[in-house]
Amino acid sequence: MVIVVKSGGVTSSVVALSAIFATSIAIVFVMVYFSNKAHEFRSFKSDSEAEFKIPIVELVTTAAHTRNSESRAVLSSEFSSKLKPTVTRRENINKLEQGLARARAAIRNAATMRNQSLFNKNDDILSSAIYRNPAAFYQSYKEMEKRFKVYVYQEGELPIVHDGPCKDIYTSEGRFIHEMDHGNNRFRTSNAGAAHVYFMPFSVTWMVRYLYRPNTYNLTPLKDFVSDYVKLISSKHPFWNRTQGADHFMLSCHDWAPHASHGNEFLYNTSIRVLCNANSSEGFNPQKDVSLPEIHLYGGKVNPKLISPPPSNAFRPYLAFFAGGIHGPIRPILLQHWKGKDSDLHVYEYLPKNQDYYDSMILSKFCLCPSGWEVASPRIVEAIYAECIPVILSDHYVLPFSDVLRWEAFSIQVNISEIPRLKEILMGVSEGKYMRLKKGLRAVRRHFVLNQPVKRFDMFHMILHSVWLRRLNLRVG
Repeated sequence: MVIVVKSGGVTSSVVALSAIFATSIAIVFVMVYFSNKAHEFRSFKSDSEAEFKIPIVELVTTAAHTRNSESRAVLSSEFSSKLKPTVTRRENINKLEQGLARARAAIRNAATMRNQSLFNKNDDILSSAIYRNPAAFYQSYKEMEKRFKVYVYQEGELPIVHDGPCKDIYTSEGRFIHEMDHGNNRFRTSNAGAAHVYFMPFSVTWMVRYLYRPNTYNLTPLKDFVSDYVKLISSKHPFWNRTQGADHFMLSCHDWAPHASHGNEFLYNTSIRVLCNANSSEGFNPQKDVSLPEIHLYGGKVNPKLISPPPSNAFRPYLAFFAGGIHGPIRPILLQHWKGKDSDLHVYEYLPKNQDYYDSMILSKFCLCPSGWEVASPRIVEAIYAECIPVILSDHYVLPFSDVLRWEAFSIQVNISEIPRLKEILMGVSEGKYMRLKKGLRAVRRHFVLNQPVKRFDMFHMILHSVWLRRLNLRVG
């Protein structure tokens, strides 16, 4: 089952199509129409909202996505694109698609290997407990290393393009842009025709700094910048128009990044958006978008207390810990029920001056991670570093790398309605389960570390792998 993503206009080459080809297009349209009625497919539309567009890209639907949750690395290989580009471009595209087809087949084959517990390659040991399908993930990762190529657009000027924040709350945004634009990694290619995906290296955080007028809440300048950037690359290069941006991606950790992406409706609806603000109730689509971990690096470095947490058997006297200001709908509920109410749950709005934040995490078995105004929280990654079990208190948050990671193997999710029962829930975690969660934290930590230079399986590579998965589920041609 597929979603049909339709092109934004009729090009000059389409106008010249023969009557026979036009008839075939009409047949395709009729088939898609009745298929939409039968299965309630969702179609992306252009500015003109025309009823008929030529299908050029096909994506996998939720039905296919959930058919086998343990083999999400490859969701479908039944593609039948109808519109073919020029001969030269078709040859390049066919070569790329043939390589992707081989990758899909290899991953599907690996996905049947359900009994392997460890994978050891070049001294890389992957714990099977934290992955939905460890064999599928490992094979997918190897295929990515072997094949995946990213073209970074050179258009745009500093500081908004080709730069971003590399410390503090938006670290993951700037560090990825810097590594993709300036780093010495195997994935970037200068040959745009050989690329699988195309990266637009603008920083929404820097847009807010340089374009937004404080206290106006007018986000139009951000949308206008994005609109102008897409117009620039789509008029200068053929790649955006080939898929209406479906094989393009942006990345941002700023809360307003989803709003900025509204500057172009195809970027919003069709492109891959890598976002910290991964709220499925506000337009984030896990089928095509990627959840970006939010990581707060003061001064650009991990706090020394979190670099080497205590041994797994170290005594942790606090049951749970949270300290943070009141903003958003969830934290007031947490503070209302537990602030200063129980000596086992150290819940603060403001941390006492004589108490260190990271010491409190290291001394706690569970770290409470409630959303603020937006769903993401840097406390989740901090808890992973501290080997303090993250307790995720959030609505509609699509957790990072959840295509391949079993978050239940190293965290606990508590419904907002169950916050009054929080102590009962945490006390109900057996010692055996707690130690398994701790073991899972230690195994998953490598996927949330920002290394310089980058290392296999670290956060940079996991972000790229998430993009790679979405490119696997896209057929261009």
